[in-house]
Amino acid sequence: MYAPPQFKPDRSACLAFAAARGFGLACAHDAAGPIASPLPFAIQYASDGTPLLSFHVARNNPLARCADARTPWLMAVTAGHAYVSADWYASPDQVPTWLYRSVQLTGPAAVMSASELDAQLDDVSAVFESALAPKRPWTMAKMAAGRRNAMKQAIVGVMMRVDAVTGSFKLNQHKSDADHVAVAAALARQPDAGSQEIAAEMVALRPHLDYTVPAFAGEPA
Repeated sequence: MYAPPQFKPDRSACLAFAAARGFGLACAHDAAGPIASPLPFAIQYASDGTPLLSFHVARNNPLARCADARTPWLMAVTAGHAYVSADWYASPDQVPTWLYRSVQLTGPAAVMSASELDAQLDDVSAVFESALAPKRPWTMAKMAAGRRNAMKQAIVGVMMRVDAVTGSFKLNQHKSDADHVAVAAALARQPDAGSQEIAAEMVALRPHLDYTVPAFAGEPA
């Protein structure tokens, strides 16, 4: 990933972002060409601090054949993104752009053992079930043994060792306070969730500024 220095978060911020999302595009390559699948994942850490991504794929997914513990994979994780009109800047002579947050994790992937797959299924469901509190968490134990075993036979667990971490959080960090405020305020007025998410991230970067600015001509107040 190309990440200009002004947009490049540190390693810990990238890993925290990926863990919080827990969903990405797993990409690999075989003799036939590139392969990619959107997948939920969980992050653990080895005893030496190396991040480990655990996830599973359908047994018939071509990705399963690429998990040979040697071939490098890439997990691309993104969040909300938003178009920025050049008209929104306080300064003249600007150009339209796109703001976003994205992280890429790279490393070899290997097939899990049956016991590792059991733990992965419990871990990933626990992560997402915890976000639904006060609902009582669902667990694999709620399934009948026969059904649970049949479902497990249809999937392959994969553990990916993360050797490289890169990210780009493009939030107009290089712009003046006036431009930062103008764009954040304009994005906050847009109806889509991506624009509002980016606006909130921009405000969090410079919380001391006043974001109560009037709408531009032709925009709803």
